[in-house]
This record gives sequence, C-alpha cells and structure tokens, in this order.
Amino acid sequence: MNIYVGNLSYTSSEDELFELFENMGQVDSARIITDRDTGRSKGFGFVEMADAEQAKAAIEQLNGTEFGGRNLTVNEAKPRNNDRSGGGFNNRRY
Repeated sequence: MNIYVGNLSYTSSEDELFELFENMGQVDSARIITDRDTGRSKGFGFVEMADAEQAKAAIEQLNGTEFGGRNLTVNEAKPRNNDRSGGGFNNRRY
C-alpha cells in the first residue's frame, strides 16, 4: 500500500521517514519529494508498505503525530492523475 505523508519538516531525511514507519511493519520504500530545480524538500513524501493491515495501522497511529517538530498528515495515497493538460483550456485550439 502506498502511503502519503504530508507536513514533513524540510530537514527530514528519507532514512528518518523509513525508520519511523519501520516501527509499524515492513517498509518497502520511503521517499521524500524534492523540487526539481533546487533539490529542496517539498514537505511531503510517500512510504510503500507491502502488508495492507500494517499500512492501515501505521496510518491510524501516525496521522497527527509530531515528527521533526511538525504534526504529520498520513493517509492512503490517491492514485496519480496523469492528466497534465493544465491551463483550463482543455487543450482546445482556437
């Protein structure tokens, strides 16, 4: 199960995120999303856990808890929307 972790401190590392969730069960991966240009954290990341029950327990236990001086937002990640049309014009040509 893919888990969204929001409101991360900009100084948090992927290793720290991995360790936080590892206490809840087996973690397959932990990554923090960074700005393409600056390499700086965007303040959110994703954790992948193989066992859905462990993942749900981790979400329940960690949502709202303090980590790195900030209260985390933890929930099941929504599927990525690959519609990148943007601009509000529906790619129509005028």
